[in-house]
Amino acid sequence: MRTNQKINVNENILLKQINVSDAKDIFNLIDSQRSYLRKWLPFIDGTKQIKDTEDYIYTVEKETLNNKELVFVIFYKNKLAGTIGMKRADWVTRTTEIGYWLSEDFQKKGIITQSVKALMRFAFDELKLNTVIIKCGVGNLPSKNIPMRLKFNFIGIEKKTELSSDGEYIDLEVYSFSKKINS
Repeated sequence: MRTNQKINVNENILLKQINVSDAKDIFNLIDSQRSYLRKWLPFIDGTKQIKDTEDYIYTVEKETLNNKELVFVIFYKNKLAGTIGMKRADWVTRTTEIGYWLSEDFQKKGIITQSVKALMRFAFDELKLNTVIIKCGVGNLPSKNIPMRLKFNFIGIEKKTELSSDGEYIDLEVYSFSKKINS
C-alpha cells in the first residue's frame, strides 16, 4: 500500500493516512475522553502517554509497508475527530476488516458512515479488494448501525473473542460486504 494517502470524503470530512506527527493530537483526544471511549476500545487503558500512541503508529506504519494495515485520522471541518482503518488485509482472499472510533463530540453527524463508504470505495476500486468486514461489540449500537446502514450482511457472532477494558471477553457481531455480491 502506498503511503501519504488522503481521501476527501466530502467538503467536511478528510481521511489522512496516520503519521507519527499525529500522535500528540490523537493521544490528547483519547486522554480527554477516556471514560467514553474505554467501554468499547480495549486499547484506551494501555494508552497512558504520547509514546504509547507513537509506538502504535510505528506498528501501523510497519504493517502498512507489509500491505496488512492502513489507518487514517479523520478530520471533520479541520478538527481531529477519530480514526478509521483497514486491518488484517488478506491479499489471497482479497478481504480486509474496517475498524473505527470517533470522539463523543463528533457523534451523530454521519462522519463514520460517510468515512466507511469512502474507505470501501478505496478498498474496492484502488486496492481491488472484494470483501470488507466490520466487527463490533454486541450491544455497541452506534457501531452496529454503520454496517446496517450500509447494507452489510450479518454473518454471525464471534463468541468471547475481544478482551474488553474490564478484562472480560466480549462477543462480536460480524458483518460482511462483498463487491461482487452486493454491488
